[in-house]
Amino acid sequence: MTQTREVVGGCPLDCPDGCSWKVTVTDGKAVRLRGNPDHPYTRGTLCVKVNQYLDHVASPDRLLYPMRRTGPKGSGRFTRIGWDEALTEIADQLDRIVRESGGEAIWPYQGTGNLGFLQGLQGRAGARLWHVLGASRHEMTICSIAGLHGTTYATGTSRGIDPESMAHARLILLWGANTLTTSHHLWRFVDQARRAGAHVVVIDPVRTRTARQADEHIAPLPGTDAALALGLLHVVLAEGAEDRDYLERYTLGWPEFRDRILEYPPDRVAAITGLTEEQIVTLGRRLAHTRPTAIRAGIGVQRHAGGGEVLRMLACLVGVTGDWQYPGGGLAFSTDGYFGGDRDALARPDLLTRPVRALSMTRLAETLLDVDDPPVRALVVYGSNPVASAPDQNRIRRALTRPDLFTVVLDHFPTDTVDYADIVLPATMQTEHLDVLDGYGHMYITWNEPAVPPPGECLSTTETFRRLARHLGLTEPSLYDSDEELAGQLLATDDPSLAGISMERLRTEGWARLNYEPAFLPFADGFPTPSGRLEFHSERAAADGLDPLVGYVPPKEPNDPDLSRRFPLTLIAGAGHFFVNTVFGNKPELVRRAGGPRIVLHPDDAGPRGLVDGGQARIFNDRGAFTATMSVDADHVRPGVVATTKGHWLKLSGGAGVNATVDERDSDMGGGTVFHDNRVQIEPVVPGDVEPS
Repeated sequence: MTQTREVVGGCPLDCPDGCSWKVTVTDGKAVRLRGNPDHPYTRGTLCVKVNQYLDHVASPDRLLYPMRRTGPKGSGRFTRIGWDEALTEIADQLDRIVRESGGEAIWPYQGTGNLGFLQGLQGRAGARLWHVLGASRHEMTICSIAGLHGTTYATGTSRGIDPESMAHARLILLWGANTLTTSHHLWRFVDQARRAGAHVVVIDPVRTRTARQADEHIAPLPGTDAALALGLLHVVLAEGAEDRDYLERYTLGWPEFRDRILEYPPDRVAAITGLTEEQIVTLGRRLAHTRPTAIRAGIGVQRHAGGGEVLRMLACLVGVTGDWQYPGGGLAFSTDGYFGGDRDALARPDLLTRPVRALSMTRLAETLLDVDDPPVRALVVYGSNPVASAPDQNRIRRALTRPDLFTVVLDHFPTDTVDYADIVLPATMQTEHLDVLDGYGHMYITWNEPAVPPPGECLSTTETFRRLARHLGLTEPSLYDSDEELAGQLLATDDPSLAGISMERLRTEGWARLNYEPAFLPFADGFPTPSGRLEFHSERAAADGLDPLVGYVPPKEPNDPDLSRRFPLTLIAGAGHFFVNTVFGNKPELVRRAGGPRIVLHPDDAGPRGLVDGGQARIFNDRGAFTATMSVDADHVRPGVVATTKGHWLKLSGGAGVNATVDERDSDMGGGTVFHDNRVQIEPVVPGDVEPS
C-alpha cells in the first residue's frame, strides 16, 4: 500500500529569502518539493534554482562515501575508504598537530553553503569541537561584514526595517540589489507598493533583470555610491526638505554632517559617479519630497574599498529625510539580528580555555603561504568552495598544494576545492537532516525536518563532528548533544522575539514569524548607539581608526593612476540567475541555462580592442586571467565597466574563473572583500591559444 506524507522544511542556501518548503514523500522517497503555500513570504513559490533541488540531491556525481587522496593535490583522484578509517586518520593528524604546534594550527574554514543554525554557518556548526581543541577562530569576511559594521556605526545595530514593510513605501531605492535574481519574493512587496503609486529606482552599475523592470535605472560608476548619496542629500538641502525636527530630536552630529553634504554639489558628484547632473538633481528632488522612502541595499554594494561606508551612509541618508519614523521608510540590509535564539548555547565559547587568533576567510592564500606563528597545518573546509569563490584564486591553488598541509573537505559534490583534499567526507543535504533556519531578508524562522534517509554513507555535519570528537577521545559532554538537544538549546531563551514560539510548535507548524508587529518601527524608542541617536558622527568609528563623520571612501583601484592606465576597465561579478554562489554550478540543466562564463561590455570598449559579440575574450590583470564569451551591449553596461556573473566551477568552465583577477585585500570595515574593486584589461582570444589553469 502506497504511503504518502508531507514534511516541512526550508532552504538553507545563501539567499535573503530563506524559503519555507514542503517535501512530499511517497514510500520513503522524496517525490515533490514545493514552496510552502501557507508561508506569508514564500507563498508557495521557490526560485528557479531550488525548484530542481530534489534532482540535485539525486545527482549521479553526489559524494556518497569517505575518500582518501591517491593522486597529487589538485588532481581530484581518490579512493573510497570507510568512516572509521577516515576519522581515525583525521583524529591522528589533528592530535599530532595540536601536540606539536598547538590548536591554532587548525583552521576550521566554514562558508555560506549552508546557513542553518545546526548544520551550517548561523550556529557555527562544529564550533564546540574547535573550541575544545583551541583551533583558530574563523572570521566570516566574504559576505556582508563591511556593511554590517557600517550600519552599526550609524544605528548601533545591523538590523533595519522589515522588508515586508516596503509595501508601504512611496519611493523604493533598490541600491545594488538585483531582487528578481537574488531575493525574488521581495518583489511582491515592491510591486504592491508600486500598484499604490510608489516609484521604484534601481541604482546599479549594471542593467540587471531588476533594473529592466524598475521605473528608473541609475548606473553610477562602481564604488561611488556614497558620493551619490551625498549628492542626493545636497539636493534635499537645496529643496529645504531635511526633516529638521527629526534631526534635532534623533540624530547626533548633524551640523558637521550638513557641512560635509555641502561639499558634494551635483556637478562634483556627477564627475565622481559618471552620472549627469540632471539625473542626480531629478532623483534628489524625488527623494526630498516623497515619504516614506525605503532603501533595500544589496550585498554587492559593499564589496569595494569603501563598502562599509556606503551602508553607513545609506543608514544616515534616511535619517536626514526622517524616513526612519514612518512605516515602510528606512533601510533594509539584513534582518538576521532580529532572531533572538541563544547562539552562544550552540557555539559554547566558554569551552575555549584561552584567547585564540582570528583568521579571515578572504585571506586564505596569504594565511596559508605567509603566516608561520604557527603555520596552518590542518584546514577543515565545510559549506565552502574557496578555490572557486575566494579572492586571488591562483595563490589559493598554490597554497593548497603545500605538502605539509592536511586538508579535509566535507561536501556534497566533487568541487574544485574537493580536488585538493587529503580526506573527503560526504555530507547530507537539506532533505536528509534536522535544522533550524532564519532568513536575513525577512522576519521568520523555519524548522527543517529530515524527510528521507541519507544516501550512501552521508552524515550530517553535526554527526560528523560528534564522531570525530569520539575518535579524538574528547570527554566534554556537550560535544555529543543530539540535533534535537541542540535545537532545544537554541530556542530555550526568554528573548522577546521568540515569545510564544516553542520547539514543539515550530516542529509541528514548520515556521513562525518572530514576535514583531507588522510594519514595526525599528528605532521608535531610539537607536542602540552610545548616544541613543542616529550617529552621523561616531566616536566608535574614530576609535577604530575611521573618520568619525560619515562620508565617501572611494574605490582603490580606479583611483590608482598606474593601474587605471594598464587595466582601464572595472569588472563587476554579480550573482547569476541560475547559481547560488557556486552551489548548482555542476547541475547540468542549470549550467546549460546559465551558459558558460560570459562578460558584457559597452561597444565603446569593445571596438578599439577588436572584441566582437560572441567571440572569446581573455580578461586579465597582474593577479591572473580567465576566458569568457563576449557580449557587446550598450544598454547593459556603461563605458569603462565590464559585467559578468560568479558561480562557475573552474573544472567545468576552462580552468580559471573571475576570482583569478580579484585582489586578496580588505575593504574599509570588518575585513570585508573587494570583489568589485577590480581593474582589468581585455583582449580577444586568438584561435588555438589556451589559457593556463
